[in-house]
Amino acid sequence: MLSIRNFRRISSSQFNHGAMALISGLGLCFLVASQAAALEYKRLEPLLETGETIIGQTFVYPQGSPAEVTAVIVTMLPGEETGWHVHEVPLFGYMLEGELTVDYGAEGKKTYKAGDTLMEALDHPHNGVNTGTGVMRILAVFMSSENGVKTKPVEAPAD
Repeated sequence: MLSIRNFRRISSSQFNHGAMALISGLGLCFLVASQAAALEYKRLEPLLETGETIIGQTFVYPQGSPAEVTAVIVTMLPGEETGWHVHEVPLFGYMLEGELTVDYGAEGKKTYKAGDTLMEALDHPHNGVNTGTGVMRILAVFMSSENGVKTKPVEAPAD
């Protein structure tokens, strides 16, 4: 005979089976989603591989005293300029945010945006301007010798 007590047991048992099926189904969904995400994951994403600067110069690493790598983030407000300068050592740049237009004089102007990479010109005067509407940030990595001069101000080239 079916009593309230038996009905509760049946309902509880059926509920437990339903809950287990739901949990198993969700687990399977999470497993499939995590495997799909793993397939889209880029473990290694090359940014730049070059032996030349942005204006086509071949570069070499400084000789002499111990090597030194210096990484800085340069931040500039809209309209702000770096001033004319040169780099005496190789410099790798990675644009983090905003827009930077660099005037290389006779070599022309180049505009960089977030995600762009470059090997900056060596011993060649240039001036950078934040030509965007927001903050510009660039990761600059200098490869120099210990205590080497990384950036040196210069006069603007004659037109």
